[in-house]
Amino acid sequence: MPSPPLVIGTHNAKKGAELADALAPHGVRVQTLADLPDAIEVVEDGQTFADNARLKAVQQARRLGQWVLADDSGIQVDALKGEPGVYSARFAGPDCDDEANNRLLLEKLSGLPPQKRGAQYYCHVTLADPAGEIRGEATGVCRGVIVDPPRGANGFGYDPLFEIRELHRTFGELGPAVKKAISHRSRAMRAILPVVVRELRG
Repeated sequence: MPSPPLVIGTHNAKKGAELADALAPHGVRVQTLADLPDAIEVVEDGQTFADNARLKAVQQARRLGQWVLADDSGIQVDALKGEPGVYSARFAGPDCDDEANNRLLLEKLSGLPPQKRGAQYYCHVTLADPAGEIRGEATGVCRGVIVDPPRGANGFGYDPLFEIRELHRTFGELGPAVKKAISHRSRAMRAILPVVVRELRG
């Protein structure tokens, strides 16, 4: 008997592709919200990444009557006491784009030496069953440093600014295979993967 499909709780095509790629080898069929016209827009008004991931997973699962895996992720900059955090996607305002967010972040860090530009990408993932009950959660973190000017055209969000110290490359310069191995989202996915496979495949 085939396992039920898993809905990835995002409209972000690149993010959905990253998550679907991690699940494909395990025979888990994946859909995104773009495939489901009945999906709702969840208000992400939580105070933490975990709050928002839970809101998205639980509310979509209840709405759709399907298994939903939702994540909330962003960047936390040490010198800004963890900002932009849950506001990463709208750091420069509700209708801003990646370029505006990156520009504001660099403005706020202007003049700081490299050793004070530490940051981390953080991801929290939540799995909810079709009744909206939380069945698993995991987190992933990737440490780096914010560089200026931006480098690389790969990825999205703050990737051109986020350098992995050991590699001397930003996420924007890394190929998808390397990013997949070390990213916060991939680490969170690897942590929750056994739960997803167990719950959906029985």
